[in-house]
Amino acid sequence: MLEHLKSALEKRKTDGLLRQRRLLDSPQAEHIVANSQKYLSFCSNDYLGLANHPALVAAMQKAAGDSGVGSGASNLITGHHRYHDNLEKQLAKFVGLPAALLFSTGYMANIGVLGALVGRNDAIFADKLNHACLNDGSYYSLAEFNRFAHNDVAALESLLKDSIAKHKLIAVDAVFSMDGDLAPLPEYLALCEKYDAYLYIDDAHGFGVLGEHGEGSLTHFNLKSPRIIVMATLGKAAGVAGAFVAGEQVVIDYLIQTAKSYVYSTPAPPALSATLSASVNLIEQGDDLREHLRRLIAYFKDNLYCKKWQLMPSITAVQPLLVGSNQEALSLSEYLQTLGILVPAIRPPTVPVDTARLRISLSAAHTLDDIKALIAAIHQAEQVL
Repeated sequence: MLEHLKSALEKRKTDGLLRQRRLLDSPQAEHIVANSQKYLSFCSNDYLGLANHPALVAAMQKAAGDSGVGSGASNLITGHHRYHDNLEKQLAKFVGLPAALLFSTGYMANIGVLGALVGRNDAIFADKLNHACLNDGSYYSLAEFNRFAHNDVAALESLLKDSIAKHKLIAVDAVFSMDGDLAPLPEYLALCEKYDAYLYIDDAHGFGVLGEHGEGSLTHFNLKSPRIIVMATLGKAAGVAGAFVAGEQVVIDYLIQTAKSYVYSTPAPPALSATLSASVNLIEQGDDLREHLRRLIAYFKDNLYCKKWQLMPSITAVQPLLVGSNQEALSLSEYLQTLGILVPAIRPPTVPVDTARLRISLSAAHTLDDIKALIAAIHQAEQVL
């Protein structure tokens, strides 16, 4: 087995698919220290710049003093703390749904929810560009797994029309993490009404950024229905860690009993929930941050001119620059790194073959000068590479 593993790693290296970790020696921010070097970073999902916010640091310190550093037991024994409960109620109210349930990660949430809500004789309908955890949750559920072309409403309707499944669940990302575009959620909800299906929305990259006050994709599209179940992560725009699922009270009550990644795991420390309560307050009051982020996105899109590479259509903080080959994407990322700028090269299987790209993540913590520096560096790279 060891020889097989070694051979597989060598092949990854040859194919330009070997990933390496960077060692961070600073807080997550727009300017970081990684591998002992200072960089201007466009790698983080910290879209509002809250990961090192002083109010959240203070909230974490106080809450740790009040509640300790560990939950100590599973949720259904003695692990469910008042801080967890308060945050669940706050999140449900914020996104406009009856109830919410905390999970330690978005991955655990998607696996737990899909595994609990559907099973044999049921069917899941999923966008082909969904995040890996939605795919894994679908496989784990044992339901019939149907995939349709990216954002193809007609293809989805055809699958729903032909389905004889007892229960039907459409599972999609709201904002696609590697393309930055939005799912046509209103059209999907209309199909749910027509074909008696439910809509499970992964709003990891919409929560905190989209919506009137950062409530997420439901508010962005003005959607409200008992057929909607939404998941959002709390380690991106919220700046901390974890995830939550929100929906009808009966859905949340059922998940508490049956979602294995909830029932059989120790919850995150209560101090994280107290910190996240402070974070949700900052998100709700963060209209200026979101407006600044929108201005940065618009400036970047209006001022980047490339002949070799293509900026993919996106109105979100995720701005992918399509390069093509694995090696070319790596070379571009490495060249920018020599200029003191970090932008990750994203390669298969995260994205389809021959669509390797730079995934440029913008944040409200960036300044206009930061964006200008990135644009100049990409223009320079195009002349050199």
